Amino acid sequence: MNSAQQLLRSQRDLLLNWTLDHPAPLLRWLRDAEVLSSAHYLSLLERSPSNAVAQALEMVCASEESSQKFLQVLREVQDYYCRDLQVWVERHCRDGVSKPAPAPVKVEEKKRKGPIAKLFKGKSKGFTLTTEVKAEELKPIRSVKMANIRVPISAHKTTLLKRTEQFKCYSEGEGVAANSASHIEIRYTDLFVTEDNDFVDSSQHEYFDLASRRARIYVHQACQRIRPCHLLGPQGTSGRSPKRVKVKGIAGIGKSVAVQRLVYEWAIGKNMREFTCIFDLRFRELNLIEAPLSLLELLGERFRYLEVALPALFTSPSSLLFILDGLDEFKFTLDWSSPDKNIDVRSKVPVSELMVALIKGSLLPEASVILTTRPSTEAPKRFFQRCCVVLGFEEDQVKEYTTKFYKDREVAEKVYDYILNNDNLFVLSFIPLYCYIICTAMAEFFFSGNQDVGDSKSLELNPPRTVSEVYFCYLFTAVKHHALRGSAERSTPRSEVLSRAKQQLTNLGKLAYENLLQKKIMFNRADLEKYGVTPADLQSTFLCQVLQPLKEGTVEMFSFFHLTVQEHLASLYCAINLFRQEDIIQALDFWCFGLRPPSSTAAPLKNTDLTMDKLESLQMFTRFFMGMLRARLAGQLDGLVLSPVDEEDGIPTRLGLWFQDQFKSRELKKQAALNLLHCLMEFHMKEATSMAAPEIKKLNLFKMKLSVVDCAAMHYVLQFSPHKLQELNLGYSNIGNRGLRRLGPILHRCESLYLRYNCLDRQAAILESAVLRSNECQVKKLFMCGNNLGPEGVLELWNALEHNNTVEELYLDITGITERGTEHIVKCLSTNTCLQTLTIVGNDIGEVGRRRLRELEQCRPGLRIIANFVDDLGLLQAYLDWVEEIRADRDQMDSVKNADALQSVLKGLQVAGEQVEKGENAEKAKELQTNLLELLKSSTNLTGGRQVM
Repeated sequence: MNSAQQLLRSQRDLLLNWTLDHPAPLLRWLRDAEVLSSAHYLSLLERSPSNAVAQALEMVCASEESSQKFLQVLREVQDYYCRDLQVWVERHCRDGVSKPAPAPVKVEEKKRKGPIAKLFKGKSKGFTLTTEVKAEELKPIRSVKMANIRVPISAHKTTLLKRTEQFKCYSEGEGVAANSASHIEIRYTDLFVTEDNDFVDSSQHEYFDLASRRARIYVHQACQRIRPCHLLGPQGTSGRSPKRVKVKGIAGIGKSVAVQRLVYEWAIGKNMREFTCIFDLRFRELNLIEAPLSLLELLGERFRYLEVALPALFTSPSSLLFILDGLDEFKFTLDWSSPDKNIDVRSKVPVSELMVALIKGSLLPEASVILTTRPSTEAPKRFFQRCCVVLGFEEDQVKEYTTKFYKDREVAEKVYDYILNNDNLFVLSFIPLYCYIICTAMAEFFFSGNQDVGDSKSLELNPPRTVSEVYFCYLFTAVKHHALRGSAERSTPRSEVLSRAKQQLTNLGKLAYENLLQKKIMFNRADLEKYGVTPADLQSTFLCQVLQPLKEGTVEMFSFFHLTVQEHLASLYCAINLFRQEDIIQALDFWCFGLRPPSSTAAPLKNTDLTMDKLESLQMFTRFFMGMLRARLAGQLDGLVLSPVDEEDGIPTRLGLWFQDQFKSRELKKQAALNLLHCLMEFHMKEATSMAAPEIKKLNLFKMKLSVVDCAAMHYVLQFSPHKLQELNLGYSNIGNRGLRRLGPILHRCESLYLRYNCLDRQAAILESAVLRSNECQVKKLFMCGNNLGPEGVLELWNALEHNNTVEELYLDITGITERGTEHIVKCLSTNTCLQTLTIVGNDIGEVGRRRLRELEQCRPGLRIIANFVDDLGLLQAYLDWVEEIRADRDQMDSVKNADALQSVLKGLQVAGEQVEKGENAEKAKELQTNLLELLKSSTNLTGGRQVM
């Protein structure tokens, strides 16, 4: 027999002809067999199919070893290709593998007609899938009877591969992507997925809920990362694999893309191989089913080429995986509380009942189910063995995504550095779809030296800094490219570009705004036409980067490709239609506090049908509006608005008075106060902020999970206040070092500064020490409990306090102070005449540390030091109350666990108990110890047996 190398060279044209229609399986398996390097593999995916296969064959034929590997790979992937190739493999590849081939199982094939023929349109007439079955590939198909499903399963895999191998790029509309870099192997970036331990889903705006969750979880370095392909992997100490998995995440976080990648990996034979078949169903498609039907009918209609195999597949349900994507898009009501019905795969029921039965496990309990949904959609946790939350990218993935987005590595590095150094963009970039918007908006500001700078100059804008600026840049870039295509110079003024799109933007904005008030995000053709938006323009105008068509059968729906895009367009509409100062004030009263405006001629105030429960959903929109109003006042919306009206100059002052009144006279909820700070930052006008900031005497954001952008908003506003801040309470806010650093310039003006349980460490202690050394320091009370400052961090604080003359109370409970951390405490604090109270309970300072504290007490008789829980009855009661707070608040429990606080308190109580056995203090200490042990036990049970001690 000729060598493998000679065989391939002589048969090159035949092999090329057979595989060029769908090269992905062949190329991927060649890479995994190390015939192709990863870099070479990715470069081939960017080429045309014929060119990619030709290049691969040329490389394979370079040596006998790679040729032998190619023949082995060809045996593995033959099912994806035509019958002629399979016959060729039978004839030539039997000696090309190290193990003898098992005897084939012959299956009589019938000529298939009807809908399945469409799947193979364009292939050779002889196309069929192989009827030979390798024993090692039959898992979990365990019998000759089950071998009959091989042909339809192969067709299923081929179909899924073609559907999942390309990324959907919104800027490309429905057409085939012109840029092959949209291949999923090239563009996909891993997501941060972790266990979802929240027992109650938040009702606040998705974006803020995500920011809160990241603030709470992301800084906890011990949290478990889960790769999408491991969602059904063994969990906890039990080692059992879950059957029902819920994956939730906000719009644009990457749920559907993760599912797409998972299906792709199964279809190409590289992951989830324990499943014979995966059925991926989208709730958007299920909306079209009105009549009752059975699961057998549903799958037979959805996957026609599997129809004959379904009865056989259902005989082994444990080998089936159902992926149900997008529960939040399902229009039918799901009744989770109804008793389970006795139904099987042939029972005809409404599709909503079918989905509930499948998810709950009353139908096919042995099958596996992965459900994806947004947080706002109910899907009770009790029906799932694993609940996960998608938190988007981590910092490394933002860099990876940026590198993949731009082919020019120099541009990618510039954009990433800009994102990294801008708090607003940095936090946004963790959400994949926001990252896409940012990268699109930034493309024209960062160019390599050889490129023409005309495009960037024609924007007439600086690189965006705030959220609203990012979105306006994205929108304007899209409008500019489409408005000027072949009709004008690239240097056309911005106002002229906007004027050409004025009618479309106005119509689109009105559609966005009026439906936002009703929380409506899906539209049919009649909805669009009612607002003067023409669906036919979707492919030829900037609408393709704003609206997303959803076509299923004869039904056509539309949505903005992200909720925030709808919110931004709604804000733009309001910004170009609210001119009178009083109209703007009435609008803010309405959007922020639900105060219905009196009669007004302004279009956005005519339709004010809004219920109070929808107010929180308008917070991002309100911030966008303030940013767009600033853009209008700066002349950046010229072309969309007429020449400035008389009242324009007085708007910043009038808004300053409005914000001033809110902080001065209104009892603001925490989220409302934070939203007003963000509105002022987006408005970014000193005149308005300088009027509002002095009215903020206290700011209590206790237990608000804050991001670095929230800290940036606080800093931006409070820097304009000439007065001290009586209280800044950021306890349990998880701001971390980066957030504290952002607040650094204003911390010296806070009389009472609460920073308890904020995931701070030595670097935070260094920053706070600089605050205490400042000649302008006005801090009197400093709470740093529950932060891992460590001995080195605390030493920094002692040194700073040596010359400080403002701090009267310092609370350092559970901060990781050791015996070393008490060095210099006598030297530094004995000369400090201002400090009156120092608490350092819950720290393991040892006998030497306690001796130093006794020495300090002698030097400073006016200083009250509490280093032992039983020393102070009030402190014991405070910790008893604290335990009850934790019991009622899972978020607080997360922060406490992160600091190992419960264990530290227990250890401190045990040490104290050895010294004091009787009296009221001893009884309180015993009660606290009992409550702590109960809390730890319940916490272990809630976390599924994972030990928290």
